[in-house]
Amino acid sequence: MKISFENAKEIKTLKGFGGSACWWSPQVKSEKTADEIANLLYGDDGLKMNIYRFNVGGGYEKDNLRIENPWRYVESFMNKDGTFDYSKDKYAVKMMKKCLKLGNIDTLIFFANSPHFTQTVTGQTSGGFTEHFSNLDKSKYEDFAKYLIDIAEHFIKEGYPVKYISPINEPQWKWGGESVWQEGCHYEPKEVYDCFLEFAKELEKRKSSLKLYGPESGNIKDHTKEYYKLLSSNELIMKYLDTFAYHSYGSDENVGEKVEFGKWAKKNIKTPRFDMSEWCELPCKHDTKSVESSLIMARIIGEDLIYTGVDSWSAWVCVNQWDNYSDGFLVAKDDFSDYYVAKRYYAMAHFSKYIHKGSKSLDIDFNTSRGFSVFAFEINESKKAIVAVNNSKAKRTLEFDKVFNDCDFIETTQSFNLKETKMQNVKKLDIKPMSLVTVILK
Repeated sequence: MKISFENAKEIKTLKGFGGSACWWSPQVKSEKTADEIANLLYGDDGLKMNIYRFNVGGGYEKDNLRIENPWRYVESFMNKDGTFDYSKDKYAVKMMKKCLKLGNIDTLIFFANSPHFTQTVTGQTSGGFTEHFSNLDKSKYEDFAKYLIDIAEHFIKEGYPVKYISPINEPQWKWGGESVWQEGCHYEPKEVYDCFLEFAKELEKRKSSLKLYGPESGNIKDHTKEYYKLLSSNELIMKYLDTFAYHSYGSDENVGEKVEFGKWAKKNIKTPRFDMSEWCELPCKHDTKSVESSLIMARIIGEDLIYTGVDSWSAWVCVNQWDNYSDGFLVAKDDFSDYYVAKRYYAMAHFSKYIHKGSKSLDIDFNTSRGFSVFAFEINESKKAIVAVNNSKAKRTLEFDKVFNDCDFIETTQSFNLKETKMQNVKKLDIKPMSLVTVILK
């Protein structure tokens, strides 16, 4: 298979990679463990990610709580009487501070899965008592905006570089009904618009430096285009909507959907930034220790960057519970008495460690075929990069249109992770079956 950079078309200048601190970060009580995890995720020797999504919990009352998993409901900084207590959710704040201190984070997003429980119809953050019912009280839109902006501005005053607030998360899902499992709030498209308008009005009133991020649609289908059409119809919303962001669920096996959405986005989305802000494998078909889990994640990252044309890519939770799901970079016991690095960690590493912010995604007109994908980037004028994902049982050979003097070949298989090999005078490369490689070409 031939690879040519000669007529490559620039897609985007990348704004980086990240993950969410939701649910897991409040559980890390040990200082030593917190330092280890911060370094694994945001340190120079770790993933070196630059985007951090901090979850602003909606709070709860123990006698009015239907969520059973203690990881899935979160303390709020606001008390029931409307006063604030910033000693709450202290371990999540400590983790954020540790990650920031490592010096790589430049994008800090405060996002809410639900409004505060006092602003909901049910008095709960897990959605309505019926499905597809907006749990945000119609009379509390302004209160919700003030509450979330107050929290973000408090942390700005404390020296935390909060750039964005994201008030809505996956608005189209049913959130609520008889069975609930986490914080969440449903919004109809017009309610998404109304909510963002209230936030824009409050930001304008305060002349705030904060920008809006979202609405974090759960996929590229459903109402995603409608959300953008509604939001972009209002000048004040667009003044503050710096980033139109979505989640990449539901199209894992349909590259055509991503190509189509990417073409629409290129033509229509006019916000300064266009982000893929959350993905994990759903359902999680692969074991946390299998290379297959790494291969699918790497393929999705590449497809979203190249075919959909996003500016940045962020994973869902950085850490998942030991016996629940398998969607994190790390897997931990509930109390973090033990944890290990999942194979998915290395999928992100193949991008975030080597293809840094400021690199350019490139269209080299390579079509994914028979379980083999190749994604191209320009790191700078003298360095090109490819990430190749071989999710097949056969060896694949890449042939370049010119000889590269120097080559860094970084490889992950079931047997090893990020194995680095230096090569010279490279014209061809063999990609092993069931392997993931990043190649830096000079």
